[in-house]
Amino acid sequence: MGQPDARIRSPVSAVPIRDAATIVLLRQGPSGPAVLMGQRGAKAAFMPSKFVFPGGAVDAADAEVQLGRPLSAPVHAALSARSALSPEALAAAALRELAEETGQIVATPSEVSPPWPGFAGHAPDAGALRFVFRAITPPGRPRRFDARFLLAPAEALIGDPDDFSAAEDELSHLHWVPVAEARALDMPFITEVVLAEIAAIAEGAEPQGVPFFDNSGESSVFSRL
Repeated sequence: MGQPDARIRSPVSAVPIRDAATIVLLRQGPSGPAVLMGQRGAKAAFMPSKFVFPGGAVDAADAEVQLGRPLSAPVHAALSARSALSPEALAAAALRELAEETGQIVATPSEVSPPWPGFAGHAPDAGALRFVFRAITPPGRPRRFDARFLLAPAEALIGDPDDFSAAEDELSHLHWVPVAEARALDMPFITEVVLAEIAAIAEGAEPQGVPFFDNSGESSVFSRL
């Protein structure tokens, strides 16, 4: 995993900021656009009992994974902005976390596969990803992440999008939530903000740049990458 820059190593909080990647799957359903969400455990150290999108911290091994399709040039450039971490590692982390937490994979056929659940004969498909949001957890939390949110269409999934039988136990109540109904769930504030961005995209909006809530310093700074 890449080392955070000096700006992120601020003394504002003693809790280290870890690079992370989250994936939002978007599906057109009978009630309009829907997203895949699950509920964290009640005893989880970070965001207990909250409904979230699949995701987690970047592992060092993610940087070594061979992608079946590369990131698009615009997504690669946006993920590179104000970051020392490889964009490919972020893409790999998001797709690995999706496979582990939901049993779903976004992949292309390949003779070279990562040792991830469900990926035999496949490699992660980064070409299906769109970078839509970035946020750094504010100080005062038990864990802090520099989280990049990546969007992918459900059509990019390999297999049955309603089959979660291969999911690990980190998330429960995995289901496709209509975007119009998702805010009724108990979710973190930043997930609500990302959901609003996804709702706009689902309606055809084309945001100018990627929103970035930077809470690494003395105060929160909003910009676009």
